[in-house]
Amino acid sequence: MDLKGLYREIVNEHNLRPSHKGEMANPDLVLRGVNPSCGDDITLQLRIVDDVIEDAMFSGSGCAISQASVDMMADQVIGRSKEDAIKLAGTFMGMIKGEIKDEEQLEELDEAAALQDISHMPARVKCAVLGWKTMQKMLEHPEEAENVSSEEE
Repeated sequence: MDLKGLYREIVNEHNLRPSHKGEMANPDLVLRGVNPSCGDDITLQLRIVDDVIEDAMFSGSGCAISQASVDMMADQVIGRSKEDAIKLAGTFMGMIKGEIKDEEQLEELDEAAALQDISHMPARVKCAVLGWKTMQKMLEHPEEAENVSSEEE
């Protein structure tokens, strides 16, 4: 199997059998992300303990690229500090924009690096970055996310 075939396989696996799709019990932050140009619509849920992302889940619908990308993102940010997750989102978006090509930097993205060729498909860029932008926004501006924990207290 060639490299592009392997990448397609990774994307298909995350789209057809996502590990992090569903509703989370007691998330700390919840934020909806929408890509109006193609109808991708996700709701990202994070549980954060001592500034570390303990769990990440998403719900919603969209194209294979958006669904696979947000699932891969969840894989990568669980267990990381909020700061590291924001940095990782910057690396991902730099890769998608074609600005980051350094293999060492891209290795940190693990399977999400399989989406590198999306940079050559401008219509799909918004699909690929939806989950990452949603996470970045909720971590950098938690006041814009639904803070579930504080509402329950």
